[in-house]
Amino acid sequence: MDLESKIKKMGLGHEEGFGAPCLKCTDKCEGFELHFWRKICRNCKCGQEEHDVPTSNEDDRKVGKLFEDTKYTTLIAKLKTDGIPMYKRNVMILTNPVAARKNVSINTVTYEWAPPVQNQTLARHYMQMLPKEKQPVAGSEGAQYRKKQLAKQLPAHDQDPSKCHELSPNEVKQMEQFVKKYKNEALGVGDVKFPSDVEGKAREKNAPNNGERGTSTTVGAMEDKQAGQKESQYFCFRCKQNMKEGDPAVYAERAGYDKLWHPACFVCCTCSELLVDMIYFWKNGKLYCGRHYCDSEKPRCAGCDELIFSNEYTQAEGQNWHLKHFCCFDCDCVLAGEIYVMVNEKPVCKPCYVKKHAVICQGCHNAIDPEVQRVSYNNFNWHANTECFLCSCCSKCLIGQKFMPVEGMVFCSVECKKKMMS
Repeated sequence: MDLESKIKKMGLGHEEGFGAPCLKCTDKCEGFELHFWRKICRNCKCGQEEHDVPTSNEDDRKVGKLFEDTKYTTLIAKLKTDGIPMYKRNVMILTNPVAARKNVSINTVTYEWAPPVQNQTLARHYMQMLPKEKQPVAGSEGAQYRKKQLAKQLPAHDQDPSKCHELSPNEVKQMEQFVKKYKNEALGVGDVKFPSDVEGKAREKNAPNNGERGTSTTVGAMEDKQAGQKESQYFCFRCKQNMKEGDPAVYAERAGYDKLWHPACFVCCTCSELLVDMIYFWKNGKLYCGRHYCDSEKPRCAGCDELIFSNEYTQAEGQNWHLKHFCCFDCDCVLAGEIYVMVNEKPVCKPCYVKKHAVICQGCHNAIDPEVQRVSYNNFNWHANTECFLCSCCSKCLIGQKFMPVEGMVFCSVECKKKMMS
């Protein structure tokens, strides 16, 4: 791809969702404008998922690419036009007749995603066992939750080098190898079944071969229970509570057929969020979402949110950064060797801090330099010098002295307070 084509492709990527309103900042944001290399809006600093940007097609492409060259190719379809794999997301539409005074109306509920099972009653029961605010009903809070989790748990830049910022050829190669490895070793999609069906799978898998006798694995930790106690022999791997025979259970093939989860318990071990569309990564006996699995394998740049495949990177404030991305969060100037201040866990250069974030002195009403000593009381601040931290009545210097604060004013004595307040 030549330089002109690359620039054109980059421009088109940054036009996606341009001007979309922010659902979090509302009128405070002028509209979505993607930062050149950060994965945030230049205007309000919120992520794209916080804006009203239609992303269903892009999300389906992203998940389709994730499932490409895996055992889950049945969940994707390649477009005839460009051969791009698209996620064949299972959409469930339920229609319920609603009785009215004169006639019967039809109430339709559309789930933007549902477990890809043939038994719709099972899928419906699964949805009912999720918290209501996380059920992906079209146009609801749950649909917005799913959209956000697709962006957070499965960032496109964790699997597609073309979504990353200026990777070297060697970094592209390393990333492709990393993606291939986790597709082969960790990626999975949960399945919804009744507990007894999973037990049957386990018995099939553990059936003795060549006439040898063997013992089948019973789901959960109650192998010695009697057949008449079926309601108590299945346990959720996460919460350890009983699972009822008639309730849907989630199982993860990579975890083994001896483990089951309640639908609401099939969550990432790090962020505790529902695993979006039941897409999981299995490692060391734990379920991860895509983001936190990758975080457990590679450092992630706190600036651009991409995984770091370079041997050279910096660490600051307990986070990792590409060398070129350790920049001021406000103006993007490089901070290597410069004074900076952390604001909401983001580094800000000294000029930007003084201009936008510094506290104001109650004495001189000027911004307080981050390197200068100050006196703070509640939400009020003063320069810690003989010109600013003074009695509001008699102007006596109060450094090292007892004082009486009253709504942004300070007094050296009861007498001064009475004079000023009278």
